[in-house]
Amino acid sequence: MMAQRFTSLASSPIPVLLPYDVDALAREVAEGTAPSDDARYLAGFHAGKFFYAGPAGYDAAFAINTSEIADLSDIKFAAPIEVQISGSRLLYELDVPIPSDGSSVAALEPDFPGIRRRMIEHSLRYTFTRFGVPYLVSISCYDANVARYKMPTCHAADRVAQRFLRALHFVGGTPRDFAPTARLPIDRPAQVSQTFGYYAPGQLVQGTGFRGQGGRQDYTVYSQIRFPLAEIPVYANTEVFRNRNRMRVSDLSESPNISYAWRDNFCERRGFPVAQCPAGIGHQGQDIRPAGCKLVPGTERCEQHGDILAVRDGMILRSLKQEAAYLFVNTANEHIRFRYLHMNPRRMDADNVLSGRRVDEGEVIGEVGNFSMKAAGTSYHLHFDVQVPTRNGWVFVNPYMTLVSAYERMIGARGTELVDPIVAEGEPASMAQAQEKNGAKSRRHYVKQSREKSKPRHRVRQAQR
Repeated sequence: MMAQRFTSLASSPIPVLLPYDVDALAREVAEGTAPSDDARYLAGFHAGKFFYAGPAGYDAAFAINTSEIADLSDIKFAAPIEVQISGSRLLYELDVPIPSDGSSVAALEPDFPGIRRRMIEHSLRYTFTRFGVPYLVSISCYDANVARYKMPTCHAADRVAQRFLRALHFVGGTPRDFAPTARLPIDRPAQVSQTFGYYAPGQLVQGTGFRGQGGRQDYTVYSQIRFPLAEIPVYANTEVFRNRNRMRVSDLSESPNISYAWRDNFCERRGFPVAQCPAGIGHQGQDIRPAGCKLVPGTERCEQHGDILAVRDGMILRSLKQEAAYLFVNTANEHIRFRYLHMNPRRMDADNVLSGRRVDEGEVIGEVGNFSMKAAGTSYHLHFDVQVPTRNGWVFVNPYMTLVSAYERMIGARGTELVDPIVAEGEPASMAQAQEKNGAKSRRHYVKQSREKSKPRHRVRQAQR
């Protein structure tokens, strides 16, 4: 009965908790009084199309219009508020743990012993353990008195989250023993590229960190993905501080960007909380754009577009008009999600890049855009980020080396890591100049340091029972 409503329910290896009153449905079906729709069983929530179960657990999303609910009608937020729930057998233990144990919630303790409430990365989270499995309920929100960034206030989100938690019921799943599968080894080409170079992770362009802080020196390749842009060469670097990286407009129009080494810009100066950044605030992902750049007359903006691809097999989470598209991956050795930004929402709506769509690795899901709150709100590029589940919920991690590794496989050659970056005036404009200026050290590529730097900086473990 429930499997018809939530496809793949039976494939979940853990008990699935959803805001659905299964007992009431069963009773009314037996009595012949069950309505034609499920609205009365969902405690005011609307069942979205996103339900994704697999070897690692499950993820689901629901939404509620507070104006339709009497005890929430005073919340002044016009759009539906989306609530996500995840149950995961795999948790990532990061080498920089989240410094928040959260707070207890006395009103929920009788039903959820040990439940904790946390506010991390613009996300209100409730974490609890049931059936020996960790669960997460989360809502994106803005921690202030007024809503911003198209998010409700966290006070409003908290009321919605508690309603959601009280509505949870066991709806299915096939719990079974779990032997975690080892992470797949990361394939790296044997040949060394003569053109592709990248500065070490965490080494931001000088002056672009938050209050003098640097980036996140994380060599972890979190997943062996297909590179998210279809065509090469591409350029990964700062989009906000281009002049500081000596990227003249004439260079963009006359030379391919591959003549510049890649640069990590995770943790670059932004106003977003990022728990893994040294300053606790910064840029949540990596910016990438196509190499060619045909300038719009009289501007520094590119007309260049390029196809954007699904980096793994998985399922899309995205509602109509939303700017962000998430791709969830759920396998025996990975539970991970990727976020794409700056594609045009109208185009994504028309192309059915919406919740519940299953995609195959390499499938086109959009094109490089410049949308950020509005058309032409930013330069043409793709913002790409990675999140992994921890005991505190989904957390942003540095995607830089994951992208470097994927690009190496795409070009069939290993890149050269520039170990002594030059960030002042005189920064080399090409790979050859960088190698000449940096000398032998610059020619040491990442594989030669694999015994030290390729050691995973996190562990994936089975959720404690």
